[in-house]
Amino acid sequence: MSIFGTVQVKDGKYKIKGDFHHITPNQPIRNADEGWRLVGVTNPREIIHIHTYGGEAPFFENLGKGKIYATRCDNPDCEFKGTIYLPFRIHCADCLSKNTVIDLTDVCKTTARIHSFMICERSGAFNTLEKPIKFINVEFDGVDTILMSYLQIGNPAIGDKVVPIFRTVNPTYTIQDLSWVVEGVPESDLPEGFTYG
Repeated sequence: MSIFGTVQVKDGKYKIKGDFHHITPNQPIRNADEGWRLVGVTNPREIIHIHTYGGEAPFFENLGKGKIYATRCDNPDCEFKGTIYLPFRIHCADCLSKNTVIDLTDVCKTTARIHSFMICERSGAFNTLEKPIKFINVEFDGVDTILMSYLQIGNPAIGDKVVPIFRTVNPTYTIQDLSWVVEGVPESDLPEGFTYG
């Protein structure tokens, strides 16, 4: 009997269980204009990729808990000590020392503004976001980097205040557990599974 593939880490080793590959039969490709002559076959494959987050795991795990974690360089010898990174960076870009993980949720909820935006009417393969996609670059007070995300409710304008929302019901543990709405949207209007944290 087939079960979905699962992965756990135990004793420092990845333990893989279940089916990660599914055999699907090839199907003929025929040319209808030439008497259904065979021109090839489909070669269906399902790939399950095991993606490890490593040092970024605290960022993704906490999105599902309604929190935004960032990192800060605390190396006293770094010329840029105190630099805060969001998106989360494991190491300081300037001195390469390991950064300190910090909770930036309150800063994000009170100071987030649209730095720039782009609206996409079409998207690539495997997109799961509703179109048009309103991509936004979000800036925060005291943060040295800009976070790219998407606006779920409202129309983007540079400088507008936005508020983070989190997929706290059945989180995916991906960046799609975080999105934004314009300020003032009632929690009852948020997409299913999302809350203000």
